[in-house]
Amino acid sequence: MKIQLELFGASKDFSKNEFLEFNFNEKSSIKDLRKQIIDYIDKNFEGNKNFKKIVETSAFCSEDNNIISDNYKITKDQKIGIIPPIGGG
Repeated sequence: MKIQLELFGASKDFSKNEFLEFNFNEKSSIKDLRKQIIDYIDKNFEGNKNFKKIVETSAFCSEDNNIISDNYKITKDQKIGIIPPIGGG
């Protein structure tokens, strides 16, 4: 399955595009997606700790704009958004 990860907020620094694409086996979850994103950061950004922290603390949303948990099963090609925490002062 192909997942198009839409990048929002601070995660937009992960790519020149507004998305990343990942391929998955049928039995995958958001937890697996987080791991693939971390692997991508290790490979492309020399393990940037700030980027990893963004991935570890981000929420994810489904195509129908619902927040989804790490246990959410990915069962088809779809778009999933990563929503980093927003801080302010």
